[in-house]
Amino acid sequence: MLKRMKTPETNWEEYRRRLEELDLKAVTDEGSRRAILLVLNLVEELKLENRHLREENQGLREEIERLKGGRGQPPLPPNPLPSGSTTASHSSEKERRQPKPRHKRSKLEQIEVSREEVLRVDPAQLPPDAEFKGYETTVVQDVKIEIDNVRFLKEKYYSRAEGKTYLAPLPAGYQGTYGPGVKALALVFYYASNMSQPKIVDWFAHIGIQLSAGELSQWLSRASEPFQREKAAVYEAGLRSSPWQHLDETGTRVNGQNQQCHIVCNPLYTAYFTTEKKERLSIVDVLRGLRPRTFRFNEQADEWLQQAGLSPALRGCLRSLPPDQDLSEAEVSGWLEQYRPALGQPQRHQILQAGAIAAYQAEVGFPVVRLLLCDDASQFKGVTEQRALCWIHEGRHYKQLEPLLPYHQELLDGFLQRYWGLYGKLLHYRSQPIAVEAGRLAEQFDELFSTVTGYQALDHRIALTQAKKEALLQVLTHPEIPLHNNPAELGARLRVRKRDVSFGPRTPAGKQAWDTFHTLVSTTKKLGVSFYQYVQDRVTGANRVPSLAELIKEKAQALNLGASWDSS
Repeated sequence: MLKRMKTPETNWEEYRRRLEELDLKAVTDEGSRRAILLVLNLVEELKLENRHLREENQGLREEIERLKGGRGQPPLPPNPLPSGSTTASHSSEKERRQPKPRHKRSKLEQIEVSREEVLRVDPAQLPPDAEFKGYETTVVQDVKIEIDNVRFLKEKYYSRAEGKTYLAPLPAGYQGTYGPGVKALALVFYYASNMSQPKIVDWFAHIGIQLSAGELSQWLSRASEPFQREKAAVYEAGLRSSPWQHLDETGTRVNGQNQQCHIVCNPLYTAYFTTEKKERLSIVDVLRGLRPRTFRFNEQADEWLQQAGLSPALRGCLRSLPPDQDLSEAEVSGWLEQYRPALGQPQRHQILQAGAIAAYQAEVGFPVVRLLLCDDASQFKGVTEQRALCWIHEGRHYKQLEPLLPYHQELLDGFLQRYWGLYGKLLHYRSQPIAVEAGRLAEQFDELFSTVTGYQALDHRIALTQAKKEALLQVLTHPEIPLHNNPAELGARLRVRKRDVSFGPRTPAGKQAWDTFHTLVSTTKKLGVSFYQYVQDRVTGANRVPSLAELIKEKAQALNLGASWDSS
């Protein structure tokens, strides 16, 4: 009877130690050196494949357990990384950031003094020779929280001749049974401070305000018409303030269903739009402010459909549509049903995408984005004339390689050092753009991303980056655009933190309220306006706080965010 031979335990530490001692430069025979490189790359591929198989196997085990009636493995947080380890960290902050001298600002410069009080020394404590030497200033911050419940006695008159009652109206902001102070605080707590609705009710109860959960929910889930109009004005002013915009996305669950929140911004504003789908048509909808869709089938649409692989016969039929006229979605759908009823859904979708993009880029009256700064997701491609990619997002792809072998880790570290070195030079170019330097940096880009290291996964990643040269070097033509998409990602963080506390809106009105007030919270912060004072001003109807759209317009003139477009 054959006995199964015991396989000796794999001593990975021994293997790692020997690999660390491996010096390929000492291998003089080229054939042997290439063979060793092939083996090392094979080890990396097998390690990656093994990891994927383990993850897939674990997922299958959990699914089998669930089908058997079990609960499966509960979600567990990942183990903390050892001190100094970066194995699972895909952040590039340490490499890209250059330390800057820190200058701590004085808090006194930012504090608005409400009143002044002179504190006097008791004369009985002073010796006979004491001389007055002025004052020593101490500023103390404090806040008063007190209820201001008002019983309004409204004059009431009745006219027998007219059969009509005349009643004195409530002051502005006092509609209903709650005043503007309560409503403004509730909006600030919920949208700016991310408090949950039950905690807001508790807070008001502690100070003596009896507020029902239902009443609060109605305030928070319905964006009043004036706030919606201001959000629309903010967005249009923000789009007009620069020909380029940031764009990013994050999930939002509406009534338990997954939807997408799109964040559009520049240095002066941030706007939020939640749509049902994550697709190119949704991106066009967002850039148009969610106005009704329009479609145009001109030469640009025909070129798009040709690149998408649509048949010449079908493209020829589309040319029968008026090329210089915008069509509604109902008109396009009706035409397709009449002339191409058997057309498949993918082809219909391509036709709608091409027509929507062509209509958007030909739009007059509403500002059209000329350059979109975003990540490399497919839904962003082709929507605007130009597209710039985020260097930090591109750098994450390299951090995700996580090589097993020390030799490959050394190659990756060396390449990343050069990568962030070029990033630093591009940052310097933004502050002092010179045409000669632009050409030199383009050559350095080609030199860096034509590197062949022998580590196949890294070389493949380098080639992918090289193919994105135009999008990654838009800064050489337009120095005012950033090299990263951090502003939009920071804007997405506000929505992420909100959904962590409140999960998500449950109605279309609630979704609109989230988008409206997140836009106003983020924009007031960028403009240096207190969101609390802004909300209270609008709720009371005082309107002393200037229009946010006008503030954006004023600041845009000073910043001149489209200087390179103006000079071209």
